Amino acid sequence: MNSNYYKNLEDDFNCALDLVESEYTHEELINFLVTGNIQQKQYAALNLSYLNNKNEADILVSNLTGCDGKIREAVAYKIYEFITTDISYCKYFDQGEIFANASIDINANICRLVIDSAKILSKDDVFAVRYLNYILKFIYESFDALDNFIFKDKKYVINKQLFKLYWSLEALKIFATDLEQKLLYPILERAIQENEYTIREKVAQILVLLKQKKYSKLKEKLMSDENYYVRAALLNA
Repeated sequence: MNSNYYKNLEDDFNCALDLVESEYTHEELINFLVTGNIQQKQYAALNLSYLNNKNEADILVSNLTGCDGKIREAVAYKIYEFITTDISYCKYFDQGEIFANASIDINANICRLVIDSAKILSKDDVFAVRYLNYILKFIYESFDALDNFIFKDKKYVINKQLFKLYWSLEALKIFATDLEQKLLYPILERAIQENEYTIREKVAQILVLLKQKKYSKLKEKLMSDENYYVRAALLNA
Protein backbone atom coordinates (compact mmCIF):
# COMPACT_ATOMS: atom_id res chain seq x y z
CA MET A 1 0.00 0.00 0.00
CA ASN A 2 1.25 3.50 -0.78
CA SER A 3 2.05 6.22 1.71
CA ASN A 4 -1.15 8.13 0.86
CA TYR A 5 -3.23 5.24 2.19
CA TYR A 6 -1.50 5.34 5.57
CA LYS A 7 -1.68 9.13 5.66
CA ASN A 8 -5.42 9.06 5.00
CA LEU A 9 -5.85 6.38 7.66
CA GLU A 10 -3.94 8.50 10.17
CA ASP A 11 -5.94 11.59 9.25
CA ASP A 12 -9.20 9.69 9.74
CA PHE A 13 -8.04 8.43 13.13
CA ASN A 14 -6.97 11.88 14.28
CA CYS A 15 -10.27 13.39 13.12
CA ALA A 16 -12.25 10.72 15.01
CA LEU A 17 -10.12 11.28 18.10
CA ASP A 18 -10.68 15.04 17.99
CA LEU A 19 -14.44 14.51 17.73
CA VAL A 20 -14.59 12.16 20.70
CA GLU A 21 -12.46 14.44 22.88
CA SER A 22 -14.48 17.59 22.11
CA GLU A 23 -17.93 18.79 23.02
CA TYR A 24 -20.23 20.28 20.42
CA THR A 25 -23.45 22.24 20.63
CA HIS A 26 -26.61 21.07 18.93
CA GLU A 27 -26.14 23.77 16.29
CA GLU A 28 -22.60 22.58 15.57
CA LEU A 29 -23.81 19.01 15.12
CA ILE A 30 -26.45 20.17 12.65
CA ASN A 31 -23.78 22.14 10.81
CA PHE A 32 -21.61 19.02 10.61
CA LEU A 33 -24.50 17.27 8.84
CA VAL A 34 -24.48 20.05 6.25
CA THR A 35 -20.78 20.72 5.67
CA GLY A 36 -18.82 18.03 7.55
CA ASN A 37 -16.63 15.21 6.32
CA ILE A 38 -17.50 11.52 6.71
CA GLN A 39 -16.36 11.27 10.32
CA GLN A 40 -18.05 14.52 11.32
CA LYS A 41 -21.37 13.61 9.72
CA GLN A 42 -21.37 10.14 11.24
CA TYR A 43 -20.50 11.56 14.65
CA ALA A 44 -23.16 14.26 14.38
CA ALA A 45 -25.90 11.82 13.42
CA LEU A 46 -25.11 9.47 16.27
CA ASN A 47 -24.85 12.24 18.86
CA LEU A 48 -27.96 14.27 18.06
CA SER A 49 -30.27 14.10 21.07
CA TYR A 50 -33.20 16.08 19.68
CA LEU A 51 -34.55 17.96 16.66
CA ASN A 52 -35.95 21.47 16.94
CA ASN A 53 -37.95 21.57 13.72
CA LYS A 54 -38.61 20.04 10.31
CA ASN A 55 -35.70 21.89 8.74
CA GLU A 56 -33.29 20.04 11.02
CA ALA A 57 -35.07 16.77 10.23
CA ASP A 58 -34.70 17.49 6.50
CA ILE A 59 -30.97 18.03 7.00
CA LEU A 60 -30.70 14.70 8.81
CA VAL A 61 -32.73 12.85 6.19
CA SER A 62 -30.70 14.38 3.35
CA ASN A 63 -27.80 12.23 4.55
CA LEU A 64 -29.82 9.03 4.26
CA THR A 65 -28.84 8.61 0.60
CA GLY A 66 -26.02 9.67 -1.69
CA CYS A 67 -23.19 9.66 0.84
CA ASP A 68 -20.80 7.27 2.57
CA GLY A 69 -22.32 4.12 4.05
CA LYS A 70 -21.14 4.91 7.57
CA ILE A 71 -23.12 8.15 7.43
CA ARG A 72 -26.20 6.52 5.94
CA GLU A 73 -26.30 3.80 8.59
CA ALA A 74 -25.83 6.30 11.44
CA VAL A 75 -28.66 8.45 10.06
CA ALA A 76 -30.96 5.45 9.59
CA TYR A 77 -30.33 4.40 13.18
CA LYS A 78 -30.92 7.90 14.55
CA ILE A 79 -34.20 8.40 12.67
CA TYR A 80 -35.49 5.08 14.00
CA GLU A 81 -34.39 6.06 17.49
CA PHE A 82 -36.15 9.42 17.32
CA ILE A 83 -39.52 8.12 16.13
CA THR A 84 -39.58 5.11 18.47
CA THR A 85 -38.75 7.13 21.57
CA ASP A 86 -40.98 10.12 20.81
CA ILE A 87 -43.86 9.72 18.36
CA SER A 88 -44.12 13.50 17.97
CA TYR A 89 -41.02 13.42 15.77
CA CYS A 90 -42.96 11.57 13.08
CA LYS A 91 -44.45 14.83 11.82
CA TYR A 92 -40.98 15.92 10.71
CA PHE A 93 -40.41 12.89 8.46
CA ASP A 94 -42.53 13.05 5.33
CA GLN A 95 -39.78 12.49 2.74
CA GLY A 96 -41.34 9.43 1.08
CA GLU A 97 -39.00 9.31 -1.90
CA ILE A 98 -35.82 9.44 0.17
CA PHE A 99 -37.09 6.78 2.57
CA ALA A 100 -38.06 4.56 -0.37
CA ASN A 101 -34.62 4.92 -1.97
CA ALA A 102 -32.96 4.15 1.36
CA SER A 103 -35.15 1.04 1.69
CA ILE A 104 -33.19 -0.54 -1.18
CA ASP A 105 -29.75 0.57 0.01
CA ILE A 106 -26.85 -1.78 -0.73
CA ASN A 107 -26.39 -2.10 3.04
CA ALA A 108 -29.00 -4.50 4.42
CA ASN A 109 -28.76 -2.96 7.91
CA ILE A 110 -29.86 0.37 6.44
CA CYS A 111 -32.71 -1.29 4.54
CA ARG A 112 -34.01 -2.91 7.71
CA LEU A 113 -33.78 0.24 9.83
CA VAL A 114 -35.47 2.40 7.20
CA ILE A 115 -38.29 -0.06 6.54
CA ASP A 116 -38.89 -0.40 10.27
CA SER A 117 -39.14 3.39 10.42
CA ALA A 118 -41.46 3.43 7.41
CA LYS A 119 -43.84 1.05 9.22
CA ILE A 120 -44.33 3.72 11.85
CA LEU A 121 -44.33 6.70 9.51
CA SER A 122 -46.87 5.05 7.20
CA LYS A 123 -49.56 5.66 9.78
CA ASP A 124 -49.63 9.08 8.11
CA ASP A 125 -51.55 8.74 4.86
CA VAL A 126 -49.49 11.32 2.96
CA PHE A 127 -46.21 9.59 3.74
CA ALA A 128 -47.74 6.17 3.07
CA VAL A 129 -48.91 7.08 -0.42
CA ARG A 130 -45.61 8.68 -1.40
CA TYR A 131 -43.54 5.83 -0.01
CA LEU A 132 -45.70 3.06 -1.47
CA ASN A 133 -45.75 4.59 -4.95
CA TYR A 134 -41.96 4.50 -5.09
CA ILE A 135 -41.80 0.96 -3.69
CA LEU A 136 -44.22 -0.21 -6.40
CA LYS A 137 -42.11 1.60 -9.00
CA PHE A 138 -39.00 -0.25 -7.81
CA ILE A 139 -40.80 -3.60 -7.97
CA TYR A 140 -41.95 -3.04 -11.54
CA GLU A 141 -38.48 -1.82 -12.54
CA SER A 142 -36.93 -4.97 -11.11
CA PHE A 143 -39.39 -7.23 -12.91
CA ASP A 144 -38.70 -5.43 -16.18
CA ALA A 145 -34.93 -5.68 -15.74
CA LEU A 146 -35.05 -9.35 -14.73
CA ASP A 147 -37.29 -10.19 -17.68
CA ASN A 148 -34.89 -8.55 -20.10
CA PHE A 149 -31.54 -9.86 -18.93
CA ILE A 150 -29.59 -11.88 -21.46
CA PHE A 151 -27.15 -14.73 -20.86
CA LYS A 152 -24.02 -12.59 -21.09
CA ASP A 153 -25.18 -10.13 -18.42
CA LYS A 154 -22.90 -10.14 -15.39
CA LYS A 155 -24.17 -11.97 -12.31
CA TYR A 156 -23.68 -8.93 -10.09
CA VAL A 157 -26.05 -6.94 -12.33
CA ILE A 158 -28.73 -9.58 -11.89
CA ASN A 159 -28.07 -9.83 -8.15
CA LYS A 160 -28.47 -6.06 -7.82
CA GLN A 161 -32.00 -6.31 -9.19
CA LEU A 162 -32.83 -9.30 -7.00
CA PHE A 163 -31.60 -7.39 -3.95
CA LYS A 164 -33.74 -4.42 -4.97
CA LEU A 165 -36.76 -6.66 -5.43
CA TYR A 166 -36.19 -8.46 -2.12
CA TRP A 167 -36.19 -5.27 -0.05
CA SER A 168 -39.02 -3.73 -2.06
CA LEU A 169 -41.15 -6.77 -1.23
CA GLU A 170 -40.14 -6.44 2.42
CA ALA A 171 -41.37 -2.84 2.32
CA LEU A 172 -44.54 -3.95 0.54
CA LYS A 173 -45.40 -6.12 3.58
CA ILE A 174 -46.31 -2.90 5.38
CA PHE A 175 -49.23 -2.36 3.01
CA ALA A 176 -50.11 -5.92 1.93
CA THR A 177 -53.31 -6.31 3.93
CA ASP A 178 -54.69 -3.02 2.60
CA LEU A 179 -53.83 -3.36 -1.09
CA GLU A 180 -56.48 -4.38 -3.60
CA GLN A 181 -56.14 -7.85 -5.09
CA LYS A 182 -55.94 -6.49 -8.64
CA LEU A 183 -52.75 -4.67 -7.66
CA LEU A 184 -51.13 -7.11 -5.25
CA TYR A 185 -51.93 -10.48 -6.84
CA PRO A 186 -50.02 -9.91 -10.11
CA ILE A 187 -46.97 -8.75 -8.16
CA LEU A 188 -46.91 -11.86 -5.98
CA GLU A 189 -47.70 -14.13 -8.92
CA ARG A 190 -44.79 -12.71 -10.89
CA ALA A 191 -42.37 -12.74 -7.95
CA ILE A 192 -42.78 -16.47 -7.24
CA GLN A 193 -41.49 -17.19 -10.73
CA GLU A 194 -37.99 -16.10 -9.71
CA ASN A 195 -35.35 -18.81 -9.33
CA GLU A 196 -33.86 -17.04 -6.30
CA TYR A 197 -35.52 -18.70 -3.32
CA THR A 198 -35.24 -15.63 -1.06
CA ILE A 199 -37.69 -13.82 -3.34
CA ARG A 200 -40.20 -16.66 -3.11
CA GLU A 201 -39.65 -16.79 0.65
CA LYS A 202 -40.47 -13.09 0.86
CA VAL A 203 -43.67 -13.69 -1.09
CA ALA A 204 -44.56 -16.49 1.35
CA GLN A 205 -44.10 -14.06 4.24
CA ILE A 206 -46.53 -11.68 2.58
CA LEU A 207 -49.05 -14.42 1.84
CA VAL A 208 -49.30 -15.47 5.49
CA LEU A 209 -50.62 -11.99 6.21
CA LEU A 210 -53.43 -12.44 3.70
CA LYS A 211 -56.39 -14.46 4.90
CA GLN A 212 -58.60 -14.12 1.82
CA LYS A 213 -59.33 -17.26 -0.21
CA LYS A 214 -58.37 -15.49 -3.41
CA TYR A 215 -54.70 -15.96 -2.52
CA SER A 216 -55.00 -19.69 -1.81
CA LYS A 217 -53.73 -20.72 -5.24
CA LEU A 218 -50.45 -18.89 -4.68
CA LYS A 219 -50.14 -20.38 -1.19
CA GLU A 220 -50.71 -23.90 -2.56
CA LYS A 221 -48.00 -23.39 -5.13
CA LEU A 222 -45.46 -22.29 -2.53
CA MET A 223 -46.46 -25.10 -0.17
CA SER A 224 -44.91 -27.48 -2.69
CA ASP A 225 -41.88 -25.28 -3.38
CA GLU A 226 -38.58 -27.12 -3.75
CA ASN A 227 -36.96 -24.92 -1.09
CA TYR A 228 -37.47 -25.72 2.59
CA TYR A 229 -37.29 -22.08 3.74
CA VAL A 230 -40.05 -21.07 1.34
CA ARG A 231 -42.33 -23.86 2.60
CA ALA A 232 -41.39 -23.12 6.21
CA ALA A 233 -42.37 -19.48 5.84
CA LEU A 234 -45.95 -20.65 5.24
CA LEU A 235 -45.97 -23.56 7.69
CA ASN A 236 -44.58 -21.60 10.61
CA ALA A 237 -47.04 -18.72 10.31
